[in-house]
Amino acid sequence: MNMHISLPSVIRRKSIPAGLLALLAAGCVPDSGTQVTVENPLPSDRVNEIVEIPLSALGQEAGQENGSTLVVTDGRGKQVPSQITFDGKLIFPASVKAGSSARYQIRKGNPDTLSVIACGRHYPERMDDIAWENDKAAYRAYGPALEASGERAWGYDVFTKSVSEPVVEMRYARELDPQARAKISAWRKEGRKEQADSLAQAISYHVDHGNGMDCYSVGPTLGGGTAALMTADSMLVYPRCYKEYEILDNGPLRFTVRLKYAPFTAGSDTSVVETRLISLDYGSHLNRTEVSYGGLRQSLPVASGIVIHPQNPDGYVCQPDKGYVAYADSTDNPHGNNGIIYLGMVFPQPLSHAAPQWFTPDERKQHGGALGHVLGIGTYQPDSTWTYYWGSGWSKAGIGSMEQWNACLEDFAKKLQTPLRITVE
Repeated sequence: MNMHISLPSVIRRKSIPAGLLALLAAGCVPDSGTQVTVENPLPSDRVNEIVEIPLSALGQEAGQENGSTLVVTDGRGKQVPSQITFDGKLIFPASVKAGSSARYQIRKGNPDTLSVIACGRHYPERMDDIAWENDKAAYRAYGPALEASGERAWGYDVFTKSVSEPVVEMRYARELDPQARAKISAWRKEGRKEQADSLAQAISYHVDHGNGMDCYSVGPTLGGGTAALMTADSMLVYPRCYKEYEILDNGPLRFTVRLKYAPFTAGSDTSVVETRLISLDYGSHLNRTEVSYGGLRQSLPVASGIVIHPQNPDGYVCQPDKGYVAYADSTDNPHGNNGIIYLGMVFPQPLSHAAPQWFTPDERKQHGGALGHVLGIGTYQPDSTWTYYWGSGWSKAGIGSMEQWNACLEDFAKKLQTPLRITVE
């Protein structure tokens, strides 16, 4: 199985003739095109791996709105999907054989219209959820309206998917349909429970209607891969719901959102503000996330964690030497056979520790019955970022076993350590 991913790339520039250099300095890709070579140093093929090239390396001004004027083609002249990101990068999927290289051309022109694959939005109609997806899975982060309601749901949620096209917008629309909700309420008041229950199940996104569902339980935990600072006695400083959001990229190949959180106390610092930059690319099971803590003046342990549910207390795997942590969640949703959700986190930096952290019986009650978390732990330095990858796969959408999921995560970690090499000519 190929696990499409977006990874750091090594960008190189070959010597450029003076005439071409003048065109680049003027801020335009020449009509004849810029040649790009993508090299794969690993002894395994890399298929549809998202690569990034700064616009500055192409002679483009970073941030210039020129995505509609650049076309990427492969060595056979076939157009390749591409996107200009908010931070001034051209991204596109590259396929390179083991130990080999592939050539691409970037030129001015109007690219073909692309189907949006990675996308999301803010859902004020559903308690300020931010929900996003690609062709592999969907996710959400909870917002201020949910916080104000008193409901305790802190970590990332996971929506399973078994189709490649976007489905989250349709799921929310059906789940929240006002006419259907009014009818269900009226039938319940009239004592027509069977009819009300049948319609409620027909519109619920907690039921698999053929494309996946929401069957993951978050509650007052880190959910599917959220990060948190730790105190000196190894207690997690739980993040709550986001306070502010900004969607920065919205397809076709990448979704990016910046989330900002309310000030909190960590150690001796009483006004720490957490910011997360989350991006999800076409073909990837994992989100790339950069976490920073403004106002933190001391070094503290930081952990990224996945909640351990009672249904599978032993379903975790910790491989700090290989750079990943995994968990198999059998879910507790009552609507039929939900399969297994495979959760994972991959860390580009060395971990100081990776292990489960168990709740006491009293803590289990406070955390919705969860048993604890499986954590990847490092050290956060002031004015830095804690960068890691987190996400999911599903037994009904191509991930057949925990062994297969572990192999995917290990392969992802290897590619992080050995990025594709890009040469711009």
